[in-house]
Amino acid sequence: MLSKSLTSAAMGYREEDTDSKSPAETPGSFTLAARLEPFDSYWQAPADVESGYKSFNAYYRANYLAHIPADRDAKILVVSCGPGYLVDLLVQSGYRNVLGTDSDAAKVAHARRRGLPCKVAEIFPFLASHQPAEYDCIIPEQELNHLTVEETIAFLKLCRKALRPGGNIIVYAMNGANPLVGSENLAHNIDHFYNLTEHSIGQLLQLGGFENVRPFALKLYVFWRNPLNYVGLAVTSLLEASMRIVFMLYGKKVRIVSKKIAAVAQRPAAAAA
Repeated sequence: MLSKSLTSAAMGYREEDTDSKSPAETPGSFTLAARLEPFDSYWQAPADVESGYKSFNAYYRANYLAHIPADRDAKILVVSCGPGYLVDLLVQSGYRNVLGTDSDAAKVAHARRRGLPCKVAEIFPFLASHQPAEYDCIIPEQELNHLTVEETIAFLKLCRKALRPGGNIIVYAMNGANPLVGSENLAHNIDHFYNLTEHSIGQLLQLGGFENVRPFALKLYVFWRNPLNYVGLAVTSLLEASMRIVFMLYGKKVRIVSKKIAAVAQRPAAAAA
């Protein structure tokens, strides 16, 4: 699937809902910009898909689990779920109301064979067709930067509508503050449209209607039974400390210089009656 056309009506937008004239938010049809790797499918699984369940379980446990609602009855939507790596961890952790979506039927088939609650769906029409305030937490498993900035804001606005007041969204993208990999991240893939920093990820979430944005680094070296994990952790920790010092010398307050940056944000709670 090289492109997907959506209309503002299918996405649930009305003219009075929007404040800007971005392609994703104005009447008429448009095509998502990604040509080869659309945002609503997962593109980071290893060639041996089955081997990824163990490694991604450790990765998501270390990076995501602390930011997900503690209530095991919370209704959670995992966007771009692929073979269901994050869904698998959530189910193992006792969450009872989890749904994963991915636009690639072959990837979803892996999840279904494991009995995971995943379905084939393109996320823009999926969110637009559901009742508002349905979910407690939404987690895109794919990087936001597979959307353009305008498409990202449109997606975040749909997520805001789909979340209950006080509900959380957890997103991530390539980190432009890391000078070693930031530019390579953009050049490596024609479907990477931008990098973010801890400041700009907050800007996008604010434009999407979220508050209480808390950026955090995504940790790569979380495989504690592998001795080489400690070597990688030591080297990258030293490099990142050096980067922070250099930024300080340039008068920049940059805390997060990991390869990838994430953030958790909240839909504003309903105003008191």
